[in-house]
Amino acid sequence: MATSEHGEQTATGYIVHHLQNLSFGDGGFWTVHLDSLFFSILLAGLFGGSFYAAARNAARQREAGLPSRFQSFVELVVEFVDSQVKETFRGESRLIAPLALTIFCWVFLFNAMDVVPVDLLPAIGENVLGLHALKVVPSTDLNITFGMSLTVFLLCIYFSIKIKGLGGFVAELTLQPFSSPSKPVQALLMPINFLLESITFLARPVSLALRLYGNLYAGEMIFLLIAVMTLNLGLADLASFGGILAGIAQFIAGLVWALFHLLVITLQAFIFMMLTIVYMSMAHEHH
Repeated sequence: MATSEHGEQTATGYIVHHLQNLSFGDGGFWTVHLDSLFFSILLAGLFGGSFYAAARNAARQREAGLPSRFQSFVELVVEFVDSQVKETFRGESRLIAPLALTIFCWVFLFNAMDVVPVDLLPAIGENVLGLHALKVVPSTDLNITFGMSLTVFLLCIYFSIKIKGLGGFVAELTLQPFSSPSKPVQALLMPINFLLESITFLARPVSLALRLYGNLYAGEMIFLLIAVMTLNLGLADLASFGGILAGIAQFIAGLVWALFHLLVITLQAFIFMMLTIVYMSMAHEHH
């Protein structure tokens, strides 16, 4: 961690340290970000376990006539996602609604880690577990967002070939808006059309991953910049008039940004879910 000539931690060093992943490997392609994987699996277990417990208790609570608040919340989320799928998805698949629910809840939990105080978990990891670095927001790791978007992309290819056949899938990339390659002009334009359609097709997972990553990375950077406001201030400095003003300004800025960020993290989870539904719907449509 970078320090100044007086032994104080610099703002640049503080931010760079918080943006480092706990990694395993030599820094090349096969480097594994252990913290991103750990929190991703942890949040997946939290989502799956809590919703499974709510489903198991649903029948008993309905018989008693007194559903719990969490049970009502789960039913509200399920009905919300189901309504979005019914309004957007035009095909027939039992996979889409569970997929959309999983993506929305999982990505929301990813993003919600951004409102945890930036120094809390890294300090615990460093002082208790001896970890040199720890990033707790999986959606600020490009590997995680690309992994999810590529999974959606592969599902789209699979269902496109399953529903339309390999010939129909290739025809979508080469013939649109043509009807057949029988005419010489249309046959001549097929490679150009394939290039244009391929760029559009390949841009989907890239934009899906970068949108989520960029918004959450920017949000994390703002939290770090707010934390820098009282960097290197000791107890004596915080007790002074200037320190008190800096502490109050930091608290107000952090609170305002955290409240606004709650909207951002929910909106980004919703956008990721809706684009997934749209892409899957396009994969099931015949043109």
